[in-house]
Amino acid sequence: MMIDKSILEDLGACTVRYKMSDFIFKEDDVLKYYYQITEGKIKLNNYSESGKEILHSIHEEGQSIGEYLLFLEDVGSPVNAIAVTHCQVAKLPKNTFFSLLEKDYRLCVNFKKAISQSLHFQHVMGKSATQSSTLKLKVLFDYLKGMQPETAPFAFRIPLTRQEMANYTGMRVETAIKTIKQMEQQNLVKIVKRKLFY
Repeated sequence: MMIDKSILEDLGACTVRYKMSDFIFKEDDVLKYYYQITEGKIKLNNYSESGKEILHSIHEEGQSIGEYLLFLEDVGSPVNAIAVTHCQVAKLPKNTFFSLLEKDYRLCVNFKKAISQSLHFQHVMGKSATQSSTLKLKVLFDYLKGMQPETAPFAFRIPLTRQEMANYTGMRVETAIKTIKQMEQQNLVKIVKRKLFY
């Protein structure tokens, strides 16, 4: 969900710069701000007991992170928010954000839509957890492609690294690579100059 930068500035949002690998917030932090990325990329993740990264989502310029947590009183974040690139984030105090939602019906609807899309993605990925590797990747690719206007076969470039695909689906990176090669042989994906199209 994107709030115009000028509106954020008028409401007193501060802008914070982060270097790659910096934490915007950590697991168990109670969020007090609405965070909107104005430059760069941020991932939401956590780690298993064995230290394996579990990737939940990657967010880019114009997107917000952790917004649903603002509606929960004193509940800690279940994820970390980590800068994937150098990035810049606008931070708007929670109460100011709520006032904005009360005044702007359209923004409130867009906010609910963004939360609904996020929940839908989590359920879709959770549903595929016990499926074959091919089906796990197909579910991920279908979801990502469904968010774009282009629907023609092989017109959508998957914007994830092999490692990110593995982290999203709970596979080892070697399994993801092997599965992608099998999907290419089945004509489900195309690989052009190391880029993956679906």
